[in-house]
Amino acid sequence: MRMSIVWIFYLLLAGGFTVLVAWLVSEQRRHTRNLERIPVRILVNGIRGKSSVTRLTAGALRGPGRTVVAKTTGSAARFIAPDAAEMPIPRRFGVVNVIEQLGVVRRAAELAATFLVAECMAVQPDLQELNQNRLIRSTIGIITNVRLDHVEEMGPGLEDIARSLSRSMPWGGVCFTTEREHFSVLALEAMRRNCTLIRVNPENVTDAEMRGFDWITFKDNVVLALAVARYLGVSRREALAGMYAAPPDPGVLRVERRQVGAAELQAVNLFAANDPQSTLMNIDRLNLAGRDVQVVINCRPDRMERNAQMGEIVAAIDPSQVYLIGSPTRSALRAISPSYRPRVVDLGGEEHTGPALLERIGARLRPATTLLMIGNIHGRGEHLLSALGMGDVN
Repeated sequence: MRMSIVWIFYLLLAGGFTVLVAWLVSEQRRHTRNLERIPVRILVNGIRGKSSVTRLTAGALRGPGRTVVAKTTGSAARFIAPDAAEMPIPRRFGVVNVIEQLGVVRRAAELAATFLVAECMAVQPDLQELNQNRLIRSTIGIITNVRLDHVEEMGPGLEDIARSLSRSMPWGGVCFTTEREHFSVLALEAMRRNCTLIRVNPENVTDAEMRGFDWITFKDNVVLALAVARYLGVSRREALAGMYAAPPDPGVLRVERRQVGAAELQAVNLFAANDPQSTLMNIDRLNLAGRDVQVVINCRPDRMERNAQMGEIVAAIDPSQVYLIGSPTRSALRAISPSYRPRVVDLGGEEHTGPALLERIGARLRPATTLLMIGNIHGRGEHLLSALGMGDVN
């Protein structure tokens, strides 16, 4: 009797495994058919600017006879329909999973998309490979840049990060990049994949063309979208018009004026530029002469190294006040130069609401203050932005 029960258990287990394998094979075939229905698939990878480049590229391609679908991850995951309407991508328990790309491809195929522009949502090298080889199978790749971030997953050095990012290049396709310093590392991987790697020059975008944007972006981002559009036969004039009309990412750099108590505040959301180099590049673009500059660093327990990186650049910014929010704030505090620690106001912890944080910061603002918000957006950063009327808490 006991042996019979054991055999029944193993038969059920084997039967369940067979059904699972059959379902997985069926799903893979269905996904492959969906991919084949989308002629051009563009995968955007890199450390900074992925969401902006995804949106700009989709805007550049959008036009008569071209059905474009896009998907961003960035500050807020979005599915962008052919008419540029946006729909949030729901995530169970807030967990990011690369398998959501299956649904994006399915919806793009159902909409008869000519082009799919997808932001690479994977960080770990193996998952970047999976995202390219199984989920998107891009025909055109974009690598925005190589910068020091996600070192826990991609490796300790910039060359390691470059090799990791290159795993999203299409086999036998073409890839565009603005990266210079580590171009040779990308080129070696491109050669292995029989991929044509093209480096484009941001200076080919004129200042007059940049003035067409009513939000702040970089020539590096614009030139990548223009290069892809030109490769696909879209004129520069048409591509630029589409980019000007494209809605920016929720995390895009914006400077907004707010009245907080007696202070006229310039609030600058720099959370999306969450590595040191990108943060300082964005700050350099702002005209801060004659203004009191104060900094908010939002900390997250799963981004300890990034918290420290933000603390390290305080001296380069030279603010009159530094506010630490989120947790653990000590991870940023330890990295701040000792000469600047007397300027630190630790508001940390997850117990404070956005309005409470704004009230405590507002008490220290001067008549003409620029408040730079850097680090990580999620957590207290979202709550502070909401209190400033610059976003909603997800």
